[in-house]
Amino acid sequence: MLWIMTMGRRLNGVYAAFLMVAFMMGVAGALQAPTLSLFLSREVGAQPFWVGLFYTVNAIAGILVSLWLAKRSDSQGDRRKLILFCCVMAIGNALLFAFNRHYLTLLTCGVFLASLANTAMPQLFALAREYADSSAREVVMFSSVMRAQLSLAWVIGPPLAFMLALNYGFTVMFSIAAGIFAISLGLIAFALPTVSRVESATATPLTQVSGWQNKNVRMLFIASTLMWTCNTMYIIDMPLWISSDLGLPDKLAGILMGTAAGLEIPAMILAGYYVKRFGKRRMMLIAVTAGVLFYVGLILFHSNEALLALQLFNAIFIGIVAGIGMLWFQDLMPGRAGSATTLFTNSISTGVILAGMIQGALAQSYGHYAVYWAIAAISVVTLALTFRIKDV
Repeated sequence: MLWIMTMGRRLNGVYAAFLMVAFMMGVAGALQAPTLSLFLSREVGAQPFWVGLFYTVNAIAGILVSLWLAKRSDSQGDRRKLILFCCVMAIGNALLFAFNRHYLTLLTCGVFLASLANTAMPQLFALAREYADSSAREVVMFSSVMRAQLSLAWVIGPPLAFMLALNYGFTVMFSIAAGIFAISLGLIAFALPTVSRVESATATPLTQVSGWQNKNVRMLFIASTLMWTCNTMYIIDMPLWISSDLGLPDKLAGILMGTAAGLEIPAMILAGYYVKRFGKRRMMLIAVTAGVLFYVGLILFHSNEALLALQLFNAIFIGIVAGIGMLWFQDLMPGRAGSATTLFTNSISTGVILAGMIQGALAQSYGHYAVYWAIAAISVVTLALTFRIKDV
């Protein structure tokens, strides 16, 4: 919250409102995501394959919905109203998970609501980018500090989520998430601005909207997808791995996620500060190298202390990729902030699709340990691909 007050005093109340909304929605999301695999496994009774399938279906639906909404949001309508609608869907989704334990219902209704709800965050960042451009704010630092709010939320969210779920149950945890989304809804309605945009005179082909004709955009999308495949496989598998294979306490998963998120904050701010000096490509190469070290370390070291120490490399990896990666897409697609941001978030969703399938199949057939060998191999391939992307 210190970031919000400090930056709000330096600039204005609208800037502070963006940071507050990002933080609140981040907390709500960080209450739900880290415990989802445990929820599906223990409360719903799903086997590892069906847990992975849930992530995959959820990601596919998210990609389709977000692409459609992004295309419309860049050409017409009030982006703020779209964020409000997505926030209402997020409330409904959290309440559904709070009071339902039927796998097929969650896979259908839950995935539908989640696909709409998850569009809120890329649209929030797109609105923030447009506001920064229209008011002559420093875009890189603005985006980095906004993204730092999500990391701050993940410092608080995962430990709180595991504490609530293990001590009070998943119904309480999801209900609290719904309440936080409701507070966010009020902030969006009364504090965020409407930024005027020029409507497109003619329809734009999807290939142009997505930037897929640009070789660097394609390469960045593939590399980013693999980065998030690694990260998501770790998030899905780690809570189950540390309790079933390593015999460590369930709450350690929340501590590890919170530690990484806390370390991500200085990583993001420093990345935003040094990106002009070193360039986006070099910063991303540093990030992916740290990711390789992290995932190889997970194969070799399994003590509490080692897992905590390794989170430094995890934080460098995610902290830089989450901030600089999104800005790289936006720079490659000038004038299409919504589509560029959504393409970045869809690389995350595509990574989730791959992660769900790979993690579910490997864990079901070969056990959790095989998952980490696969993650390490994918991270090495990602590093090689990142070398091929040109700097902007």
